[in-house]
Amino acid sequence: MHLVPASGSKDQLANQKKNHIMNWFCSDVQCCGKYPNYIWRYFKENGIEIHMEPKDTEILAAGPVDYCTCSYYMSICETADPDAQSGKGNLIGGVKNPYLKASDWGWQIDPEGLRYSLNEIWDRYQLPIFVVENGLGAYDKIDEDGKARDDYRIDYLSQHIREMHKAVLDGVDLRGYTPWGCIDLVSASTGEMAKRYGFIFVERYDDGTGDFSRRRKESFFWYQKVIAENGENLIGAAGD
Repeated sequence: MHLVPASGSKDQLANQKKNHIMNWFCSDVQCCGKYPNYIWRYFKENGIEIHMEPKDTEILAAGPVDYCTCSYYMSICETADPDAQSGKGNLIGGVKNPYLKASDWGWQIDPEGLRYSLNEIWDRYQLPIFVVENGLGAYDKIDEDGKARDDYRIDYLSQHIREMHKAVLDGVDLRGYTPWGCIDLVSASTGEMAKRYGFIFVERYDDGTGDFSRRRKESFFWYQKVIAENGENLIGAAGD
């Protein structure tokens, strides 16, 4: 997830603090082999006690990971204003960014945020990176001719893949990418079948009807071509 400040220094500090907890705390431990300094204040202020055995610090230092993985769907906008209302669909807080479009569930679509995040991760850890989840939950349907036309998903994934390519040109050691997901299933965030991510449509609905038959969406054939051409059909001129 990419976090951005709404405005001003107070928002920047709020954004940095949220980044520390949401994005960097666990990965700092795993990638650097130690607890980051900023977390001790957070532990103290929130009544969290970490019991460390004598050799725990040495064990952590000896076992950092060889690469870093991340999931990316959206960005959220962080503010220090206690009266600001959370943006629709922001599962972990934040306010609406007025400059971004959003999915059917209010997740704000920010392809450039993926490039920014990949650069931040690479600059921070200097470890190879894999993007292991990235996708768009949407209300897909079957048209009268039997086809599932999901051009909005193709557009979403195209933009994010282009931004990953730009990140590679920036110098990021990005080793792999797997979109979420290959086939429709019950959404973990909402418990709905209606929130579909897949390249394959599954005939099952929230009211319990449907025979689980499957058909390929337009995005299936598009992504099949992306794989076959190693993304060359998307990249074109690199741009900025």
